[in-house]
Amino acid sequence: MKKNDPYSALRYQEFNVFLILRFIMVFAWSMQFIVIEWVVYSLTKDPLSLGIIGLMEVIPAVVMALFAGHIVDQNEKKGLLLKCILAFSVISFGLYILTLPEISNHYTTKIILYGIYTLVFLGGLVRAFLGPTIFSLLSLIVPKKEYSNATTWSSSVWQIGSVLGPAFAGFSISWIGIHGSMSFVFGCSVLSLIALSQIETKPILNPKIGEPIMDSLKEGVKFVYNNKTILGALSLDMVAVLFGGAVALLPIFAQDILKVGPEGFGILRAAPAIGAFITLLITAYVPLNKNAGMKLLTAIFLFGICIIVFGLSTIFWLSVFALFMSGVVDGISVVIRQTILQLKTPDHMRGRVAAVNSIFVGSSNELGAFESGLTAKLMGTVTAVVFGGSMTLLVVIFTGIKLPAFRNLDLQKDLDEHENQE
Repeated sequence: MKKNDPYSALRYQEFNVFLILRFIMVFAWSMQFIVIEWVVYSLTKDPLSLGIIGLMEVIPAVVMALFAGHIVDQNEKKGLLLKCILAFSVISFGLYILTLPEISNHYTTKIILYGIYTLVFLGGLVRAFLGPTIFSLLSLIVPKKEYSNATTWSSSVWQIGSVLGPAFAGFSISWIGIHGSMSFVFGCSVLSLIALSQIETKPILNPKIGEPIMDSLKEGVKFVYNNKTILGALSLDMVAVLFGGAVALLPIFAQDILKVGPEGFGILRAAPAIGAFITLLITAYVPLNKNAGMKLLTAIFLFGICIIVFGLSTIFWLSVFALFMSGVVDGISVVIRQTILQLKTPDHMRGRVAAVNSIFVGSSNELGAFESGLTAKLMGTVTAVVFGGSMTLLVVIFTGIKLPAFRNLDLQKDLDEHENQE
């Protein structure tokens, strides 16, 4: 039996550059979002304005996702990523200009606010292209036999960036101010351009160049619907995020139930991310490919259990542990789901499949927050969280019973076949 090499994907120089590039982009995007939230709330003192920021980004990202997937499949990936980074740079620079004291002295708060919302909306358009482009580029950098290991490292880098970006934003606002922070974000975009220059141009593997856009979109949606493995993975992830969105209610738990204040809130907020990060590092050494279907179902089932425990807990450290474990099992889910998408998606369909994935995941995050808030208002906070966790358990059980092929999925066989072909 061949010994597992946890660093196999890292032996490809371009993949290391890709990881650096991805970290910079995730870090900068996450940091920018936190800085803008701070600016907008400082201007308005209205919590609703924070919700509008999220909507301004997610609406174009979801609406344009399928069209973006078509364009990604029709074009060279490095060139598209270059355009995404350049657009992000322009948006970051625009946000820097809007937050200058000179601007606030000459324009009303409403005009500045609308300007910020407009740039965030444009950022959502960029986000629609960025996800499918990065997903497609990864498959062109490493061979198929390395997809599982590459996915683990790529997901780990994403997790680190998404945790460190917001954390650094809080400190940077205090240390170097709003404008210094936005300058740093702009500098990150320049660094990502330098990193991208070290990746070679990749071939376009789509045999249907010039295909009518509506035919292309129908083919993409039809492929996902007919591929029960991909559809099952996406649906499970969406349900877990939609009904297990306890994170959206953390301020209520921190202030009114656990009564731990802002410091406790910070610990609760960080616990899932820390758990996921640890899992992602471990999975580089302990692959999850064998019996992947059952492992994915088990991970999401345990995620539901963790959410229920968190909802019922009145002990702070038990709540922290429940959220930490939810991150641990969610990390398992992320690795398996991303590996399924990489292995089961043909090269010419990657952009469109990644776009459908972004619709499932992107919309479910915002809808999950809305569902949690609505059910909390109707049922009470604790009942809402327990209800969400229970619904997650029911969907996992239903999926396991109705889709035996998904339950018996073994990705190791696919990886062995690809390795033999190469």
